[in-house]
Amino acid sequence: MLDLSKLKNDLNPEQYRAVTTTEGAILIIAGAGSGKTRVITFRIAHMLDKGIPQSQILALTFTNKAAKEMEERIKDLTQKKLQNLTVSTFHAFGVKVLRSEIERLGYRENFSIYDETDRVSLIKECGRELKFSPEAMDIYMIGNLISNIKTGRKNWDTSNDMYRPLYESYQEGLKLYNAVDFDDLIVLPIKLFRENPDILTQYRARYKYIMVDEFQDTSHQQYELMHLLADKNVAVVGDDDQSIYSWRGADYQNIINFEKDFDVTEIRLEQNYRSTETILEAANGVISHNTNRKDKKLWSGNGGGKPIEIFMPENETDEAEFIADSILGIAAEEKRKYDEFGVLMRANTQSRFIEEAFLSANIPYTMSGGTSFFERKEIKDIISYLRVIANHDDDINLLRIINTPRRGIGRAAIGIINDEAEKLGSTLWTAIQSLLKAPVSSASDTLKEDLQEFVDIIENNRSKLLSGHGLSKKVRELVEEINYKDHLVTEFSKSVKAVQFKMKNIEFLLNSMETWENDPDNTSPGLFNYLNRITLLSRDDMEDENDKGKVNLMTIHASKGLEFPVVFIAGAEEGLIPHARSVEENNGDVEEERRLFYVAITRARDKLLISSCRKRRHNQVVNECEPSRFLDEIPSNLVEYHEPKQITPEETHDLLSDMLKDFKSKL
Repeated sequence: MLDLSKLKNDLNPEQYRAVTTTEGAILIIAGAGSGKTRVITFRIAHMLDKGIPQSQILALTFTNKAAKEMEERIKDLTQKKLQNLTVSTFHAFGVKVLRSEIERLGYRENFSIYDETDRVSLIKECGRELKFSPEAMDIYMIGNLISNIKTGRKNWDTSNDMYRPLYESYQEGLKLYNAVDFDDLIVLPIKLFRENPDILTQYRARYKYIMVDEFQDTSHQQYELMHLLADKNVAVVGDDDQSIYSWRGADYQNIINFEKDFDVTEIRLEQNYRSTETILEAANGVISHNTNRKDKKLWSGNGGGKPIEIFMPENETDEAEFIADSILGIAAEEKRKYDEFGVLMRANTQSRFIEEAFLSANIPYTMSGGTSFFERKEIKDIISYLRVIANHDDDINLLRIINTPRRGIGRAAIGIINDEAEKLGSTLWTAIQSLLKAPVSSASDTLKEDLQEFVDIIENNRSKLLSGHGLSKKVRELVEEINYKDHLVTEFSKSVKAVQFKMKNIEFLLNSMETWENDPDNTSPGLFNYLNRITLLSRDDMEDENDKGKVNLMTIHASKGLEFPVVFIAGAEEGLIPHARSVEENNGDVEEERRLFYVAITRARDKLLISSCRKRRHNQVVNECEPSRFLDEIPSNLVEYHEPKQITPEETHDLLSDMLKDFKSKL
């Protein structure tokens, strides 16, 4: 039981009000570092304590990591298993709805979810079939257009109408392959609820209490889904000052929509528990220049703090050396570990010089971004086998593996299969069956043998993988059966290390699969649930234990929700932040870029250092740089201009000794 009097001691008055107000529509404006996650978890624990059934609560957020953390904290508070509580991302909730109800929309059960790679393959396939010229096939632009049309952010007009047949072909392809893309995970549940009031009534009756975290990041579609489901007891938590994702459809105006659509009680959390007063005054000074916002002023009980240090290096090489030298100096002087440092950039392109400086100074670091674990070719190959085993009609993944490892089914053979599929109006799997069964067909006897071998692998493993337990053990047997290691040895005949690295990745996949299926909270450790889970995983769920004890190098967007004792903001220059492309696309409006700078400032707990180069190379040309306009918005009394602290040989020795002790303690 949660003790209300203890709650009052653990929470400030506004937090307590947010936790204990459980009925009606609540808008909780939660400033950076104001204990938002704490409020949400205490609020759900308090609701459970009041006797509200777990099954009636739906908590929605944006990353799997946030959902997992929230669920674990609620379990710690309540000391209950909470198997009927739904804490989920919007997309994972969409999958849950579609798994139960998608047949009402004309799909078959056990549909596939296409990731970005699969989606691009389908767009290219549709473009080829419609004979679009290579010049017209700007995949990035077409992908954005498809997403914008599907989610209602754009309409067809004279500028884009030439792509309408491609859009329709793409949609038909998804249906033919019994697949959905990420946008569909929100769009299709909305369609389902609108077209089937009986299903909507069931879901509204079940989820009587809804909570949405990071509400400023909701898109129009996500807001619509929430609005359809919510009756009267709905609480949304967000901060319009941290809305930085408009490029992927987020609209902080949803806060205003919420106030229009519901009879709202507003609660503001303005006490910051993360940063010093200096850092918060700097953040307040910057964000106060935005006009379209809820007026709020963060304050701290953490005391004044050190001035914000600004360095004006000559160029990006000097900037990188300044950051590396400062990290070494601060680590030695303040006895800080490397993972207490965050280095934030507006664009990934800034990282190269910083990485080189870190390597030169022997500073271990981890870089957010790059290739996701599940996007690595060897992992996609194994996962593609599992997807085809689960859903024979998944043409994209079938094409990936039909000749991987090589089994004599080359381009000519795939052309024959495609022709048969076109003739039948079917998927490739059905076309293969037709070619195998027909007494006379365009497939040679040799090709039929090769196709039969492939079909046997898929069918035999389907009966194994869909029955009983031991998913990881059976997938390991599949990897051995297809001789995947021999395939890698052939592909990388000149690099034994490459083969070892790729096999280690597969081993990691199998081990993580085993951990997942043996989790006592996992009530359904089957193939379909596993494939759903990994499709929705973002790379932050594949946290590497080896990343502990390393400097965190990342974009500002990637830093959202994180905090570090010491933060560097690199490249605080006009053209980088605010970014020139953003300024151009928004007709000179820099409010979102200012929110991004505000997010960067509020990641810092104790110390903030900002660098702004005098010159920077762009496309082989050295350009003069102007300091970011946002630097002038930081109150001048909070700033001091800085030279990097020189580290003495004695301090270097002490730092290395401390690192060695730390390393030995982990062994």
